[in-house]
Amino acid sequence: MDSRRRRLSFLLLFFITAAILFPNLSSASSRESVKNSEKSKVTLAIYYESLCPYCSNFIVNDLVELFESGLISDVDLKLIPYGNARIGPNDTLTCQIFDTGLISILDLNLVPWGNARILANNTFDCQHGPLECLLNTVEACAISVWPDLNKHFPFIYCVETLVYEHQYTQWETCFEKLDLDPTLITECYSSGYGKELELQYAAETNTLQPPHEYVPWVVVDGVPLYEDYENFISYICKGYKGTALPQSCVDLALNTIPKDKASPRRSSLL
Repeated sequence: MDSRRRRLSFLLLFFITAAILFPNLSSASSRESVKNSEKSKVTLAIYYESLCPYCSNFIVNDLVELFESGLISDVDLKLIPYGNARIGPNDTLTCQIFDTGLISILDLNLVPWGNARILANNTFDCQHGPLECLLNTVEACAISVWPDLNKHFPFIYCVETLVYEHQYTQWETCFEKLDLDPTLITECYSSGYGKELELQYAAETNTLQPPHEYVPWVVVDGVPLYEDYENFISYICKGYKGTALPQSCVDLALNTIPKDKASPRRSSLL
């Protein structure tokens, strides 16, 4: 538990330092440099659901390595919090119970939908119960109201740490821990906008090709990693398009070639 608290503190320090050292650049040369850097980034999309134990474990213990290693600056990261949820009648949401530096070369995309499902009349059915639908929507709202990765990822990491520790009912303490105003999240959720976001994530998740089979469903540059998702850093380093390989990739012991598709080892219902 102490190590996860230290990681959360590290994330805060990392983002604060980045904001100080790399403020918005205004010169033409700086803008061109940023543009070229964006082109060389590797895209990373994470399709997950908030109460999935595999998802929280991946976010808390694996995904955070992008920040610790610095590789996040070369990654375009997107989170999609939906998972195995379903949408049912009248648009209601119901849920079924059941330290390295790599972030610099990644475009990270987290998608909080996972295995959620859409039922009749656009109601949601989430795999791990109503609270998961709530937290999926809260995390979707966080991504929307705080589009800067520097803000929404520490919040999601904090919530998923509590999920990992089986203390997810205390998720609202993350606002105080991170000195964040909950007003925007509350308004997003209560206004119904959060539900609209989840419907968008549902559409994105349900049009994946090939379709997602379980969560977390990790995709690097449009290619799913299947059961080899824990080896995602190797794929990021191999997919990097820049001229000079990031030092964090050079330092990695990439002694094995990533599998095209690993054999299933668990049920898609988890």
